[in-house]
Parts: sequence; structure tokens; C-alpha cells
Amino acid sequence: MATTAALPFHPTPRRKLPPASAGASLRQLCKDGDLREALRQLAARSARGRAPPPTDHYGWVLDLVAVRRAVSEGRQLHAHAVSTGALGDDDAGFLATKLLFMYGKCGRLPDAHRLFDGMPARTVFSWNALIGACLSSGGAGEAVGVYRAMRASEPVAGAAPDGCTLASVLKACGAEGDGRCGSEVHGLAVKSGLDRSTLVANALVGMYAKCGLLDSALRVFEWMRDGRDVASWNSAISGCVQNGMFLEALDLFRRMQSDGFSMNSYTTVGVLQVCAELAQLNHGRELHAALLKCGTEFNIQCNALLVMYARCGWVDSALRVFREIGDKDYISWNSMLSCYVQNRLYAEAIDFFGEMVQNGFNPDHACIVSLLSAVGHLGRLINGREVHAYAVKQRLDSDLQIANTLMDMYIKCYSVECSARVFDRMRIKDHVSWTTIIACYAQSSRYSEAIGKFRTAQKEGIKLDPMMMGSILEACSGLKSISLLKQVHSYAIRNGLLDLILKNRIIDIYGECGEVCYALNIFEMLDKKDIVTWTSMVNCFAENGLLHEAVALFGKMLNAGIQPDSVALVGILGAIAGLSSLTKGKEIHGFLIRGKFPVEGAVVSSLVDMYSGCGSMNYALKVFDEVKCKDVVLWTAMINATGMHGHGKQAIYIFKRMLETGVSPDHVSFLALLYACSHSKLVDEGKFYLDMMVSKYKLQPWQEHYACVVDLLGRSGQTEEAYKFIKSMPLEPKSVVWCALLGACRIHKNHELAMIATDKLLELEPDNPGNYVLVSNVFAEMGKWNNVKEIRTKMTEQGLRKDPACSWIEIGNTVHTFTARDHSHRDSQAIHLKLAEITEKLRREGQYVEDTSFVLHDVSEEEKIDLLHRHSERLAISFGLISTASGTPLRIAKNLRVCGDCHEFTKLVSKLFEREIVVRDANRFHHFSGGTCSCGDFW
Repeated sequence: MATTAALPFHPTPRRKLPPASAGASLRQLCKDGDLREALRQLAARSARGRAPPPTDHYGWVLDLVAVRRAVSEGRQLHAHAVSTGALGDDDAGFLATKLLFMYGKCGRLPDAHRLFDGMPARTVFSWNALIGACLSSGGAGEAVGVYRAMRASEPVAGAAPDGCTLASVLKACGAEGDGRCGSEVHGLAVKSGLDRSTLVANALVGMYAKCGLLDSALRVFEWMRDGRDVASWNSAISGCVQNGMFLEALDLFRRMQSDGFSMNSYTTVGVLQVCAELAQLNHGRELHAALLKCGTEFNIQCNALLVMYARCGWVDSALRVFREIGDKDYISWNSMLSCYVQNRLYAEAIDFFGEMVQNGFNPDHACIVSLLSAVGHLGRLINGREVHAYAVKQRLDSDLQIANTLMDMYIKCYSVECSARVFDRMRIKDHVSWTTIIACYAQSSRYSEAIGKFRTAQKEGIKLDPMMMGSILEACSGLKSISLLKQVHSYAIRNGLLDLILKNRIIDIYGECGEVCYALNIFEMLDKKDIVTWTSMVNCFAENGLLHEAVALFGKMLNAGIQPDSVALVGILGAIAGLSSLTKGKEIHGFLIRGKFPVEGAVVSSLVDMYSGCGSMNYALKVFDEVKCKDVVLWTAMINATGMHGHGKQAIYIFKRMLETGVSPDHVSFLALLYACSHSKLVDEGKFYLDMMVSKYKLQPWQEHYACVVDLLGRSGQTEEAYKFIKSMPLEPKSVVWCALLGACRIHKNHELAMIATDKLLELEPDNPGNYVLVSNVFAEMGKWNNVKEIRTKMTEQGLRKDPACSWIEIGNTVHTFTARDHSHRDSQAIHLKLAEITEKLRREGQYVEDTSFVLHDVSEEEKIDLLHRHSERLAISFGLISTASGTPLRIAKNLRVCGDCHEFTKLVSKLFEREIVVRDANRFHHFSGGTCSCGDFW
């Protein structure tokens, strides 16, 4: 990673107010904000036995103390009033009420309660002051409790609630979301006639809106009619915004203007928020123009404008508004920083942060969150640790949102352990914390740890939601655990968590785990299916070898009026390539052209794979050559295609062309190239490119790369050299490597090495039926029939089954499938008669003699010959000859490797019947023509 500059964290200079003039009066001193001089002057008036200062003098200073939240000075004033007797002479309770107000503003609710409890007589003003103190200290519930105590004492004390009382209590009900209590207060307001007060009515609108009862809020608003003021309109607009009714908020704003009310700062902020939420840039610009015209822009409005432009993606306009703000505050700086992050300008965000610090603003909570997001997206781990260290130093790391953002930053920087340490040190964890750590482990392929954290979260009482479930499903997918998936699926059904997105993902994972029936059940039960649903099911069929079903379902999707996207097209092209259905492949290609889909990216690579998979290299090359800007995936697809068709030297030529264009190869590119070398007996070239991969491109080979080289050496006859190569590998060889060696040993009859490979293969993958089949075949070739019987018994005991040999051929628009000794085809009799005719002609004119060594069964020679004659590819060839015109090429696919006798049979058919025959087996393509094969008998 490139070196990143350290982030500038510097101390912020403090600003001082200008001193007031020495001769100013006490009231003027308070207006000027000179608290120290005001306190000195108040104290001087009561010195040397003089009468205590008037209560209004105390009131002026206490108001300033409340504004400054200077609780220490407030307590001094309280003590001064007690010592001078001013508080004892306060019969009307004016001074006590001022003190209550001051304690409330300073957040000293216990002091306010003690003062209130000691008052000999309480007026409505003192009750209102205590309710206000509760609200100021964040105790909305306490405010409601004080109101109830006031109502209970009303008959004795005679202090009935007034409009200010009800307005404050309604505000508390709104903060608590207590619509029931708010309705009770509304009833009292109606009973006492206070509901006609604009102050109370506005509070009612605000209370109902905050409680989510927007209909009630708007009914009160409409009832007000002539009693509305600007605050009434603002309350209604704000209520709509709070409840997500943005269009209704815009409609109210238009009505407000038509009724002749001028907007103020609160109106502007509310409407700009609507424009931001709806991305209504034009409305926002109109409002900006109106503000410029009347010249009433304030910081709060400018900040709202900045946010609006940011949400609409107009970063330059947001920056212009920011630059025009005269006295920028933290909201201004943080809004602009957030603007860069929201619009993915992460480097610019970090540069802007430097400017912020240079202007004397230290990072606060909001700034840290935005900065961590930018650093995370850029993957700058060093800078992320600097921000983390600053947060720890300023004791901000204990903040829940910052801790969650730190975890997310470390995940984006691929530092799972750091993210986990942040999580472990959090004293308080919310749902986001648990979701983040589970996602962290799931995305890092640490699936078991993700499941472990999920179980711990459940013990902590954290409920599963769709987002957390997405991460758990990711872990199920990674573990390929069908039992765990069923548990999660059942839990989600019971708790009503399944939306369409999750159902689609569950279809995907059931498909990945091979449970097609479960996936299909979910698919069929869905009333509403989107393109993702259809694509997931198509891919499920294709990935599990049900290629015909995948193509049929794609047709149903088109008939249902669902327009496929590029992901769906890539999936169906893969299925068609598996079927080798050139006709259907051409239909999809035509659909792409007619639909004017951009033939680029994954789509064009899939087209190349499809045409090459259908045996048509000419079409594959044509598609490849038409693409001007080729990426590494497309180059790799073409290298792989030529390798599959046995054109190893052409694959090397394409690889060299790729390097000349400046495209760097990746692991898959080298794998395709080594595969091509392996199937063209290019031993020296294969060694050379493996060395190039490591020494020049610094790519650590996968097991598959080593397996290609083992296959290349082994099948060229160098089985001992292949074994030495395995022993020199820098990592422990897996089953794919031993499988390659065993296949080579079988071809070249190296039985000693074959036994070593057999033991390793069955040890590493005891549940893979393909391995047992390969080992059984090796024993059969060695004539060890007891071992063959033992292997087949093991397979039966473990419930493993060999895939039956299957071949298919496309005639017209239909794919015809054949299995060995197949008599199920409607033309079966004609096919077998034609096959007998072909065999007789080959014997008579081509000197064909069956090589029964390829029949790995302990049966008589006659039975072996009969088994060879009934191989599935011979049935497909026979059907092709009777179903197509003379000279028409035949394209056949087989799910297993072609045996040597069928290979010789097909060569003679291509010569004596003058047909080009293309056969794709499990390993590669064979192009038969004129009695020869493109593989050169090396496969």
C-alpha cells in the first residue's frame, strides 16, 4: 500500500468575548454577556449592610447564567440570595422561579427539585419552571410526572395549568411518544378552552406528529384555520417530514405561501429537508434563489442548503454554499465533510478534513464518523489507526456509533482482528454492533466464527433481522451446511423475516448445497417473482447439472414477461454451453443484439465460452475479435477456449497478445494457459509459464496450477518426474493433484505409483464417488478384481453412486440424450440398426477391431464387445447420421471421458462417412475429420 500522509490533529484556539465597558449598568452588563462583572457588581450592592438587591436584578444575572449554563455561578447566586434574605422575602416566588429555570437550563434537575420542594407556596409559574427544567435536562417522563403532581395538588394550591403548562407537557408527551397522555392533555385543553390558544394548538400538532399520529396532527392543524401563525405551518410541515410524508409537506408549503405567510428559518430548513429526501433539486434551487433574493440567509439555512445539494449529488454547489458562509460552525464543516463522503469523494474528504483542522476546528463525534467512513473506503489502514488513536485520546471511542464505524472501517481495510478487538472492548453493544461483527467474519470466510457470534447474540437477546440473516446465510453458503441452512430458514419463517431478497438468496444457497427440490419449492410458492428470483432458480438448475430444466425455465421467464438482465443472460449462456446447444446459443445471441444489450464484460466472455463450449471456435473468435476493449476475463476465456479444443500453441499466441496490450494475467489466466499446454503436450512451455507466474508476476500457484503440470508431465509419459514434482511442491498436495497423477499412471501402466496416488486420494476425499470410480478402473486394468469388488462395496455402503455415462446431440432445435445400452429413444430400433450397419462397414472397409481392454468389467470377451457397441456416444453418432443430411457436421457432448476404442471408432466414421464430428468429453474437445482427431491421440 502506498504511504499515506498522517492526518493533522491540532488543538483548537478558544475565542474570547470583548470586555464590556466598566461603567455599564447591571442590566447592560447582562445584555453584553459580561457575567463576571455582573456578579461583581451585584455582590457590591449588598456589601456593608446595605439592603439586598431587587429580585429583578437577580433575575437579569440568572438569565445570563442560564444562557451560559454556568452552574457554579448559579449556585453562588442562589447562596447569595439566601444570605441576603432576598429569597425569604420572595413572596410572589419570582426569584425562586428564576432559580428553577436556571437549574433546569444547566441540567441540574436534582437541585431544581430540592429548591421546588422547599418552596412554601407554589404558583403556576414555579410548576411551569420545574416542568421546563425536566424537559431541559432530557427528563420528558419526569416532566409528565410533575404535571400529574400539579393536577393532583390543584384543588389545594389553586395553581391550575395554563397554556404554557399544557404546551410544555405536550412537548414532553411528544418526546416520550406517549400519544395516550397527549390525548388526555388535549381533552383538558378543550375543556378549559386553552385549545384555542395558538401556542397550545401548535404544541398539539407537534405532539401528535412525534407520536406517529399524523392524521390527528393534521386534523388539529385544519381546525385552527384563522388561528394559525408561521409556527403552526412549521409544525405541520415538520410533522409530515418526521413521518416520511414528503409530498404532503411540499403541498403544505405551497398552501402556506398562497395563504400569504412568509417562511422563516424553520420553514426553510424543513422544506430543504424534503427536497433532499426526494432529490428535488429544482425545488431546492428555487428556494435558494428566494433566500438570495430576500437576503435572509442564516447559518442554519445555509447548512440545510448544503445538505440538500449534497443529497442531490451537486458537490460543487454545496461547496459554493459552504464557502459563502461567513461564520462557519461545526455543523457547516461536518455537513461539507459528509457531502464528500456521501458522494464517494473519499480522497477529497480527507483533504477537506485537513482544511478543517487548519481553521481551528477539532474533530468531534460527527466528524470522526465521516472521516472513518472515508478512510475505510480508501483502505487506508494507517490513517484509520490514527483516527482510532485520536478517538481513544479524546474518549470518543466509547461512543456506540463511533465504535460501530471503527469496526466497519477495519473490515473495509481487511483487518478482521482489529475489528474484533474493537467489538470485544465495547461495553455496550447494539444490534448494529452484532450485525457488523457477524458480517465481518462471514465476509472474511470465517464462517464458523460468524455462526458462533450469532449464537452469542441470540443469548444476549438480539433478534435476527433481514440484514443479520443475510450474513448468516453467507456463512451457511460458505460451510455448505444444509442442516444449518434449514434451521435458519425455519427460524426466519417463524419470525416473519423473509422478504423477497432473502428468499432469492435462500434459493441460491439451496442450489449451492445441491438441494434443488427445496429451492424449487420456495420458487413455486412465491406469488411475486422478480428477475433475481428467476435467475436464481435458472442458476440453481444449471449448477446442479439440470441443464434442460434451466433452459426450459428461462423460456418460461420470457413468456411471463420478465425482461432478463445481464446476470440472467450470463447464467443461461453457461447452461447452454453445458448442453452444447449451438442453436439455442445463437437464439440468445440474437436476443442480445435485438435487445441492444451492451456486449461487454461478463456477457461477452460468456458468449465466447458458450460458442467454444458448443464446438464452434469460428463464432467464438468472431465475438472475441469484435470487442475493442478486452479485459483479462475475456482474454482468459479465449485462452481457455483454444486450450479446450487442443490448440495449445494458439493459446500461447493469444496469451502473448494479451501481454502486448498491457493486460496483466491473473491466477485464472495462467490456469487456462497451463491447461492448454497440458492438452497439447507442451511440456517445456508449461514449466516455463509456471515459472513466469511465480517469478515475474509474483502469483502464488493454486493446487489446480500444480495439478496441470502434474497432468502435463504424467500424460506425456514422465510419471516419475510428475511424482518428484509433487514432492517438491511448497504446499501440501490436495486431491486434485493426486487425481492427475493417478490418471496418468493409469494411461502409462505405472501401477506402483498408482497405488501411492490411490491411497492419498481416498484418504483426502473419502466421500467423492469420482475418486472411487477412478481407483476401481485402475484396479480393473491391473486385473485385481477382488479390489474392484471391495471398492464398489465401499461405494454402496457409503451411499455413493457413479454418474452414468451420458451423451447428447442437438438436431434442429431439440437436444436428444442417450445413455449406455439405451433403448428409450422413440427411434431406438432405427438407431441400433444403423449402429450395426456402421460397425460392419468399419470392420469391412476400415479394418476396425474392438479393443476390449477399455471395458473394465470381469466378463467374457463377447460381452465386452457388446458393451463397447452400446456406448452412449456411438448411439448419438448413429442418430446423427440418420437424422441429418449428408455432409452435415455432427456435434456431440459426453459427461465422461471418451474411451480409446470409441475414439478410434469415431475417427473411422469421420473418414468412411465423410462427416466432421465434434465431440466434447469431460476433459476437452475432439474434432474428427478424415480419419484423424485434433487431439493427435493425446487426451
